[in-house]
Amino acid sequence: MVSPIACVPMTEFGVLSLADHLPDPAHGTLVSPTERFRLIVDQAVWAEEVGFSRILVGEHHFSAYIAPDPDLLLAAMAVRTSSIRLATAVTLLANLDPLRVSESLCTLDVLSGGRAELTVARGVSGATAEAFGVHPPDLRDRFAENLELMLRLLSEEKVTWEGRYRTPLDNVTVQPRPVQQPHPVVWVGGGLSNRSCDLAARLGLPFALPSLFRWPEDYTDIVARYRSRFTDRGRGPCVAFPSYVHVARTSQEARARWEPYLMNYVRFATEHRGGGGRPMDYEGLLAGPAVCGSPAEVAEQLARVEELLDLDLHMLMVDAGGMGADLVAETIELLGTEVLPLLNG
Repeated sequence: MVSPIACVPMTEFGVLSLADHLPDPAHGTLVSPTERFRLIVDQAVWAEEVGFSRILVGEHHFSAYIAPDPDLLLAAMAVRTSSIRLATAVTLLANLDPLRVSESLCTLDVLSGGRAELTVARGVSGATAEAFGVHPPDLRDRFAENLELMLRLLSEEKVTWEGRYRTPLDNVTVQPRPVQQPHPVVWVGGGLSNRSCDLAARLGLPFALPSLFRWPEDYTDIVARYRSRFTDRGRGPCVAFPSYVHVARTSQEARARWEPYLMNYVRFATEHRGGGGRPMDYEGLLAGPAVCGSPAEVAEQLARVEELLDLDLHMLMVDAGGMGADLVAETIELLGTEVLPLLNG
């Protein structure tokens, strides 16, 4: 049996896609959903080749974020890769049946030879919750109940259980059993809410911060709270954080070519992911949540974020805003071959 990877002193790096499906601002072309999904799967192959430890895909519904079931994309990645870990970012667990989520995670873990990870969150969209038959005021309590049940289903072979939000279980065994023992890594996604932070700490689970347009500094207090309240379950607390990133040979080239893509994404995503009152113009974003420049500049900026939040996993979002395959591939290659060595050296 394979044991889940524990957090290590050196920061690990992943490539994150939220699967936004937007026209390329350079020429207005909108690729087909098939081509967009192919690009997301290709990123796993490219990321593995240059040394990233994870590929992560987010779940969204009813919008131009077009990946409602990230497990399917991760399964496609599993058959084209051999070592990179495969994670959701996030799975909206409060809207879903924890039994079915457990089955999907275990299937991916077996298919990938023990490389599956799951990041769960309650979700904040009342409309999405209602579409799944969930009463929005119940989201917080449903999330906690579903998470605790899912952890039992993953780690225990026979589960008898009764709760508020689904029918009871009597001696149920999830099949297939996971390769990783006691279960694949499960991250808790949260923002500035104490509820998610405290839940992750109480259950001894790693904590993943959201891809909002907030500055890293906005999260120092919640990270400190999580670390101070963490309950030891055989490993220390782990924190993950996402950054929007673009790199080119020179700072001037990186800034010039990224601006239309980042701002295209910002115009689309602002209604979904507010900025917390921070500047949302291009220069304002570059001063905070967006990292851009030459390899040396990007490495320096990423290192600052990692030190500020004492990160265990840094998730880099490189494909937002309608960016084409060639530019995404070049960005991942430069990050892997010229930025990561500076950070890991």
